[in-house]
Amino acid sequence: MDLLKTLVDKGLRRELPTRDEALAVLATSDDDLLDVVAAAGRVRREWFGRRVKLNYLVNLKSGLCPEDCSYCSQRLGSTAGILKYTWLGAEEASKAAAAGLAGGAKRVCLVASGRGPTDRDVDRVSKTIEAIKADHEDVEVCACLGLLSEGQAERLRAAGADAYNHNLNTSEATYGEITTTHTYADRVDTVQRAQGAGLSACSGLIAGMGESDEDLVDVVFSLRELDPDSVPVNFLIPFEGTPLAREWNLTPQRALRILAMVRFVCPDVEVRLAGGREVHLRTLQPLALHLVNSIFLGDYLTSEGQAGQADLEMIADAGFEVEGAGTTTLPAHRADVLSGGCGGHGAAGDAAADAQACGSGASGGCGPCGGTEAEPEVPAAREAGEARTDLVAVRRRGAGTDVAPNA
Repeated sequence: MDLLKTLVDKGLRRELPTRDEALAVLATSDDDLLDVVAAAGRVRREWFGRRVKLNYLVNLKSGLCPEDCSYCSQRLGSTAGILKYTWLGAEEASKAAAAGLAGGAKRVCLVASGRGPTDRDVDRVSKTIEAIKADHEDVEVCACLGLLSEGQAERLRAAGADAYNHNLNTSEATYGEITTTHTYADRVDTVQRAQGAGLSACSGLIAGMGESDEDLVDVVFSLRELDPDSVPVNFLIPFEGTPLAREWNLTPQRALRILAMVRFVCPDVEVRLAGGREVHLRTLQPLALHLVNSIFLGDYLTSEGQAGQADLEMIADAGFEVEGAGTTTLPAHRADVLSGGCGGHGAAGDAAADAQACGSGASGGCGPCGGTEAEPEVPAAREAGEARTDLVAVRRRGAGTDVAPNA
């Protein structure tokens, strides 16, 4: 297929595809799916080999968010039966982080619900970062606390944070349809504040909210322009009790095409498979490893995911390897411009390395994996796009509970 040859050649040169080419990837048929995955896989291997970076989520503060993001189980007015708790102490958060690191994670992602942190909140998170780094000197720490005010990114950087996550989520044209309590421009501003402070910028999207192909291409091209080091791709987890609970419009094949399009547009960036992979990719998750070079280990912000041990087995069985702590994630032409920390370059100049996937209360979060209970029995055949509520399980273990995390 001439399209795929063109996209591979451009990806190997770090050349931006055209919008029409990106749209054409999303429009390919299921018959061509393996060709699309193989082509994008060539680009992924050129820049990241067969390495898979593991990231671990710690939900520092769950629920009770004043924002109205339609996709989020922690939103204002949500009736989803999620865990709700206020700030974890530094010691408790560090203990939670240790579980993920013991499971092979290279990065810890510290997330808190809310519009954005107060200065007191930044102090809290700074103490947590210092506690984690005191016990695990080489760990990368990413913060995800919502919209940043002046000086807050610099304070997080001084405390030892390596990265900051804040997702654009969807296209600027449709942003007002999913959130009214803040703007798309607010999100861009926070990403740029993080970059300006020397933090590695992490910013991504949520697919499956009813958006068009044009919306998906718009947000990915906007991300390319912002030039974060890490682009997490979340797939909507349709929680009962949220406005988007009935949005079940993704198939595993569509999810793979979206990941391939992101890889072609962002060839040398850490593309992270984030929330919702178990729900929408299901048994095709191993194919996604040919497109992404980073995943979350263990449970998500408010939902459970695949067992951590199952993730490790999936990586090994698919012929990939877990990225070690001593390995630089980003290719040399991005990592070499660092001014310290763990990153690459950003639109604002020389921000540090890669980051995580949970915008303030994203579609269930970033993260780690699911339970030890037996999987519920499901019918042998289902219609494409049919609701799979059996795959959405509210997190009841790990941070904020007395139950051991699943890492």
